[in-house]
Amino acid sequence: MGDPILLKDEGNKHFQAGDIDKAIECYTNALKECTDKKVKAVIYRNRCACYLKKESYTNAVSDASKAIDVDSSDIKALYRRCQALEKLGKLDMAFKDVQRCATIEPKNKTFLETLRRLGAEIQAKLKTTFSTDSRVQDMFDILLDEEMDKEKKEKAANNLIVLSREDAGAERIFQNNGVALLLNMVETGKPEMILAAVRALSGMCTGHKARAMAIVNMMGVDKICSIMALDNEEIALATCNLFQCINDSLTGGDTRDYGKEASLVLDAAKELKTILLALLEMIANKKVSGHGRDQALNLLTKNVPRKDKKEKDHSRTLFTIDHGLKKILKVCGQVSELPDQLPLTENTQLIASVLLNKLYDDLKCDPERTNFREICDEYIKSKIDPNNMDKTLHAINTISGLLQGPFDVGNSLVGQQGVMEMMVALCGSEREVDQMVAVEALIHASTKMSRATFFITNGVSLLKDIYKKTKNERIKIRALVGLCKLGSAGGDDYALRQFAEGSTEKLAKQCRKWLCNPQIDSKTRKWAIEGLAYLTNDADVKDDFVEDELAMKAMFDLAKSRDKTILYAVACTLVNCTNSYDKKEIIPELVQLAKFSKQHVPEQHPKDKKDFIERRVKRLLKAGVTSALAVMVKADSAILTDQTKEMLARVFLALADDPRDRGTIVAQGGGKALIPLALEGTEKGKVKASFALAKIAAVSNPEIAFPGERVYEVIRPLVSLLHTDKEGAENYEALRGLTNLAGFSEKLRIKLVKEKALPEIENHMFEENEKIQLAATECMCNLVTCKEVQARYLEDGNDKLKLLVLLCGEDDEKLQIAAAGGLAMITAAEKKLCTKMTRVTVQWLEILQRLCLHTNPNIQHRGLVIVYNMLCSDDMELAKKLIESEMLEILSVIGKAEDNPKRQDPIDVARTCLVKAMDLGLIKPFSSPS
Repeated sequence: MGDPILLKDEGNKHFQAGDIDKAIECYTNALKECTDKKVKAVIYRNRCACYLKKESYTNAVSDASKAIDVDSSDIKALYRRCQALEKLGKLDMAFKDVQRCATIEPKNKTFLETLRRLGAEIQAKLKTTFSTDSRVQDMFDILLDEEMDKEKKEKAANNLIVLSREDAGAERIFQNNGVALLLNMVETGKPEMILAAVRALSGMCTGHKARAMAIVNMMGVDKICSIMALDNEEIALATCNLFQCINDSLTGGDTRDYGKEASLVLDAAKELKTILLALLEMIANKKVSGHGRDQALNLLTKNVPRKDKKEKDHSRTLFTIDHGLKKILKVCGQVSELPDQLPLTENTQLIASVLLNKLYDDLKCDPERTNFREICDEYIKSKIDPNNMDKTLHAINTISGLLQGPFDVGNSLVGQQGVMEMMVALCGSEREVDQMVAVEALIHASTKMSRATFFITNGVSLLKDIYKKTKNERIKIRALVGLCKLGSAGGDDYALRQFAEGSTEKLAKQCRKWLCNPQIDSKTRKWAIEGLAYLTNDADVKDDFVEDELAMKAMFDLAKSRDKTILYAVACTLVNCTNSYDKKEIIPELVQLAKFSKQHVPEQHPKDKKDFIERRVKRLLKAGVTSALAVMVKADSAILTDQTKEMLARVFLALADDPRDRGTIVAQGGGKALIPLALEGTEKGKVKASFALAKIAAVSNPEIAFPGERVYEVIRPLVSLLHTDKEGAENYEALRGLTNLAGFSEKLRIKLVKEKALPEIENHMFEENEKIQLAATECMCNLVTCKEVQARYLEDGNDKLKLLVLLCGEDDEKLQIAAAGGLAMITAAEKKLCTKMTRVTVQWLEILQRLCLHTNPNIQHRGLVIVYNMLCSDDMELAKKLIESEMLEILSVIGKAEDNPKRQDPIDVARTCLVKAMDLGLIKPFSSPS
């Protein structure tokens, strides 16, 4: 290894050279070889200095302490330990060390200043601590006092919640027996007290793993679940947030360095497993309220499936399927009209279906999917009982839930022998509940064309019979929706109409009638929208619907209601009305071939042509569709699936097609609503939302369209549209949007650079498409005032500046204005670029002369500003070259011209250039003979 003294000296050299890692390595090797205690103390002291530089304060304290153990008066080691302790927040210990230093060297100004500063900090901290402690105690006293005034209690509760959200405040609550006192608040049974306690606990758990684990163990998972199980929506939601805060802190939301205590804190596997099992237990527990069940399902949906399919570990999903799949199926199968059912809300069963879909989607291989299907199959078979109609109904309703979740699993169950026949048979039952469940199952089952054909053959007469004979509106409307779905089985293919001409319009008319009837409960009216979601595949129905303003407003009002199960149906209806679904390109040659071989050829309805679609979009905007969409996007629920988000993005894109309508969309909150759609969801959905955002950003004032900090969130989606795999229209609109944003503020320009937009914009400046090339150049023109962009142009080994100069020589006037504007601004900001410009292309002077002689005053003005920048560049050779060329004659002709308001800017700049040339001594002022 070597001599410890030599290694120490080598470490000193590395330290002085700034190579701290090498210095640490040398000192560490020296310590291994050294046996002399005093030399070791010096090496420890030196390594301590390295650790201070590396901000590894725990190691610095350790090394300094080892040096002090040898020599308690080692002033350097004492002061270095003081510095490290201060950084670790241990002010009292740091104070003792610097006090010792000041005793040894009483005249050292550094020690005295540090002593004074730390003393003041300790006093301030003590004052804060004692005042916080007393405030915490006072709050709890007020909250737990039965006779205290209600207003004071509310104020104390709010103060406690605010305090818990600050790390120091949360720690004071925790240290002052806060968890026990918060549990006392829960035990009062008063909703406002429970809510305040739960919210305070959420604040204490956020981003602090050790505290989160302590709270879980002190309260117990079962206790937290019992709070979430209460029949109070606000409390259930707050407790769900508490669980989420605990989960986030235990799975990586805490970045603290716990040092030696890490082993006590880091392994949270046991707690996470306990929470997962407790949530699965809640799902099928009769004592749990509907709101509590919803939140348990939401937590599982959010935290069990992998967020990124690239992650290898999906053990939580497999564990949930093994221990909880049957419980989730039980929730799906509940029929509220039957006795002895679980308490549910209107959203519960759809949330359960979404969870089933996410679990199935998270599986990696066929054996895992087969296991999932087999558990479902076994569950359904265990419930079908010819002698117990209630159990059979449960099985059919479970299949309905699966059809709304993992379609493949539900469809495979429907395809089993006797299941479809059983559904049709139940439609003819005398019990109304049988009819209702069967009709709903039939609606969900006829997703595939072949199944719809089976039901058209076997079930239509039964549905018509139910529709005509039943007096129960709830069954009547479901039967109607069944007929609607079967009638729309051909999609938007005009040639595949299932029912006779005019039948779908009659069904739609009845749906609109129910939708507009305020006497009917919202649950039943929801089914009217389900019917329209199917029937609006027919262009006649779309046109009739958008003409019915009352029906549109009734649908938008329902979309804004608390029942979120309606979102998908509303989104489907709007996608159909705006024709924003994917359309297959019809190739004429293939149509001819299909006709020749007597194959079916899809036909477009006359009312699905562009002018009809545009008219429908205008009607929807007038009826207030944007505000309804903005509310739908805010739905904080698992029901707002990625597929629903994609459909909402499609609708927004269709609405934003006409630039004249974009102001209306912004006024009704559409700009803000698009941001989350552009950041989360399916890839296709994010692209559609980003495209709509780009269109709005291109023509709107960013302050109005995206108020506050939201404007910074717009940049990433727009930059994602610049990639070469995106369509030209998407590239173009994104560039226009970014141009507008880049011209707005320096902060936005910096954000744009950070999002790595520059290389993409530069690529598009080479684009053959003239529109895209112009948009990219205009965007760069707005970016060149940014220091980071200027630095890129100063770098050697690239053609950035050359491209900008050559674009100034293009024939397109708009392109010349953008390129010359960018060149004028960047040469004004960076004088070195004036000289560099002459080296990147031999055509620079010819291009500059062309700009200065241009008939367009805007282009001429920009060219003359570039000339002025070059004269001011401190490069005398360049200035001489300009004046010795024909440029002097050009400047003289323009400068001598009479004042002209239309061309005044270039005239003024030309005169300024001549004055500058005179100042440089390159030309002499004209003097008349005496």
